[in-house]
Amino acid sequence: MCERRTVLAWALLAACAPARAGAPDANLLLAQSDAIRNPVQPFAVDVRLTEYRAGKQTDESSLNIYAKIDGASGQYRNLVRFARPLRDANKLMLVNGSDMWFFDPSSRAAVRISPQQRLLGRASSGDVVTANLARDYRAELVGDEQIQDGDVQARQCTLLNLAAHTKQANYHRVRLWLDSASRHPVKAEYYSGSGHLLKTVFYRRAQRVLGELRPTEAVIIDGTDASWITVMDFSGYVGREIPDSWFQRDYLPRFRLERDT
Repeated sequence: MCERRTVLAWALLAACAPARAGAPDANLLLAQSDAIRNPVQPFAVDVRLTEYRAGKQTDESSLNIYAKIDGASGQYRNLVRFARPLRDANKLMLVNGSDMWFFDPSSRAAVRISPQQRLLGRASSGDVVTANLARDYRAELVGDEQIQDGDVQARQCTLLNLAAHTKQANYHRVRLWLDSASRHPVKAEYYSGSGHLLKTVFYRRAQRVLGELRPTEAVIIDGTDASWITVMDFSGYVGREIPDSWFQRDYLPRFRLERDT
C-alpha cells in the first residue's frame, strides 16, 4: 500500500505543475505512462532477451526479475536472476536506486557496476524493464506528430521531451512518444549529456497484465550501431510479496538457498 501511495503522490504532484491552456499536462502524461509500463504493486516477471547483429541472432538469455517500488524514493528496486544460458544460471544483478551490483555464485563476490557500465550491454536493458521516469525527469510537451511504431505502422503520437533533474537519472535527456488516444508508450530515445543518441526503444504487443493493458515486448536499437538490436519479451507476470531484504547487497549470497527452500 505504501508503494501505491507513493506513485499516486508523484502523479498528483505532476498534475499540479503548470501546463499550457487547453493542452494536456506533460508531467501527468509521464506519470500515467509509467503506471502503464509497470505495475504499481510488487511483481515478478520472466524476460527473454534475444540479441541480433545485422539481422542474425547472436545471443539469447532468460531472466527472472523481481521488482518493488521503494516507498522513500518512489523508484523501482530490481533483483534479476539469470536463468539461461547455463553458464550464467543463478547469477544475480541488484539494482537499488543509483547502486547496481553483480553477483556470481561461483566466486561468491558482489561487484559494483559503475554508472558508465550501466549504459552498456545487458545492464543497460534494466531501465527499460522498470523505471519511474516521472521520479527523475521533468517533462515538456512538444506536440503531436505521426511516427512509425515498432510494427512499422503509422501512429499519431504525443511527443514529450524529458530533462533529467536528479542525480539518479541514467540519461541526460529522453524523447518519449505516447499514443495520442490511449497514452500508451510507443517509442523512446535516450541521450547522453553530450547529446549522443544511446538507444531507441519501441514498446510493442500490449496485453492485459495485472489489471492494465501493458507492452509485453521492447525492441532496443543501439544508438551507435543500428544493426545491433535486442528484443525483450516479458511473460509470466505475477503480483507477489517481495521482502525488502532481497534488495540488500549482503543478501545476494543467500538468495538462491532461501528461495529454493
